[in-house]
Amino acid sequence: MFKLLKYMGSYKKETVLAPLFKMLEAFFELLVPLVMAAIIDVGIKNNDLGYIVRLCLLMAALGLIGLSCSITAQFFAARAAVGFVAKLRHALLKHVQCLSYTELDTLGSDRLITGMTSDINQVQNGVNLVLRLFLRSPVVVFGAMIMAFTIDVPSAMVFAVTIPALSVVVFGIMLVSIPLYKKVQAALDKVLGSVREALGGVRVIRAFDLEDSEIKNFNEKNETHTALQQFTGRISGLMNPVTYVIVNLATVALIYRGALRVDAGSITQGELVALVNYMSQILIELIKLANLIITVTRAIACGNRVQAVFETESSMPNLKSEIPEPKGEYSVEFLDASLTYKNAGAEALSGVTFKVRRGQTVGIIGGTGSGKSTLVNLIPRFYDATRGRVYIDGSDVRDYPLTALREKIGVVPQRAVLFKGTIRSNLLWGNEDADEESLREALELAQATDVAASKEEGLDAEVEQNGRNFSGGQRQRLTIARALVKKPEILILDDSASALDYATEARLRKSLRSLGNDPTVFIVSQRTSSIQHADIIVVLDDGAAVGIGTHEELLKSCEVYREIHSSQFGKGAAV
Repeated sequence: MFKLLKYMGSYKKETVLAPLFKMLEAFFELLVPLVMAAIIDVGIKNNDLGYIVRLCLLMAALGLIGLSCSITAQFFAARAAVGFVAKLRHALLKHVQCLSYTELDTLGSDRLITGMTSDINQVQNGVNLVLRLFLRSPVVVFGAMIMAFTIDVPSAMVFAVTIPALSVVVFGIMLVSIPLYKKVQAALDKVLGSVREALGGVRVIRAFDLEDSEIKNFNEKNETHTALQQFTGRISGLMNPVTYVIVNLATVALIYRGALRVDAGSITQGELVALVNYMSQILIELIKLANLIITVTRAIACGNRVQAVFETESSMPNLKSEIPEPKGEYSVEFLDASLTYKNAGAEALSGVTFKVRRGQTVGIIGGTGSGKSTLVNLIPRFYDATRGRVYIDGSDVRDYPLTALREKIGVVPQRAVLFKGTIRSNLLWGNEDADEESLREALELAQATDVAASKEEGLDAEVEQNGRNFSGGQRQRLTIARALVKKPEILILDDSASALDYATEARLRKSLRSLGNDPTVFIVSQRTSSIQHADIIVVLDDGAAVGIGTHEELLKSCEVYREIHSSQFGKGAAV
């Protein structure tokens, strides 16, 4: 948690001024009981109305000055807390963007979303309260005790016993609560995951009439989170009643002892009232301190979770700075490439070897779960091969700076993803400097001209979140156009035409063959019709390459390919 405080660097002035003004407020507050004692012992005793009025005005002035200090302190505290959290969020997002797919898979999107929202909000509340109270509360508590000793030492011994007892209660509850709040936030991750999954798959849930099942699943996770939070809340809730009991018992003891001292003439009635006021100040301040401890405990637990994300290092550090010179005749080479996902029991890809010349088209086909997407994910280093090597232009992909490597590659993912904005803003992800002509050319090549033409605003037509105002086929064509705007040296189409009809797909394949920059194209597909004209076809089965060749060669030599083709076109087509 405390490592995160480096992001407070720009707010050093605010972090000093906020507690300083709160401390000034506390000093003015500590003077009030002394003024009250003087009013009783001098003004009321001597029936001096002018003296009483003057001291009442002094008390009002002390109150106004204290109020001004409090408002100023809260302004600086809020500014520092909000600014600190803004920097923290930016840093966290930047760090997450640098993590490889392996770390993102391990952490999980639910944990990251909770960290970016709920966890950081708790940290903000903690920082805000700390800046306002971490000096004020101790100053009032110990200042009240010191002032009590200046009035009457025997009576003030009650303070000396009360404050250590309260410290034991406060810090004991804090130590118990910190690990519990970690569990509460982890349970919140699961609730968020359930909600996210249900909202994302709401149409599927309704199609299978499983609303009741999903509600039951959510309720179970929510009840677990609620029970854990209630248990933690009960422990934290002990803070106020226990402190009340201790302070009120101390107040009773103080009044009893003080009354005896007044009778004995050792102290005046005004001094006893001042002592009781100091005890009341301690009570009020300890209630604030109890709330502070609860908030800080939660903030520390949440901050530790955020820090854990920062401490997660990428398994794919971007340490290279020089771009290797192209060498050799091959654009992409797989040499005994294998991949085992983290925490997986077996290899997802096993010993794949083939070479692709520049400008060739490669088809990747296989059954569900055969490793098709895994294979092409090794090219842009979304994952690193755990065994073997992948080469681009004769150099190991690990020898490229990540930015330079991915600038050479255009990827159309299996799931078409569009971002809120416009068609233009989404296409410019491929190349932010692309002109109007380049954008329209990419749309034409991707068979998506009609998508923009059907909208009044054309390229400036609105795209809603996740592109939900477009059909599946329209989203796929726009994502293909986005990749083509980039004019990549290597183009990867990961089952990106599954929502297209055969005629549109055929036109798309034809346009890809006419690309001016002659890229190396990888087409992942479930259809043999989509890849039958490819220069090389790689057939995968259970992570292994069981056939490599042309369409005609594989029909003769590869049983798996022949079965896939026969299932789509009939047995006669495979002869």
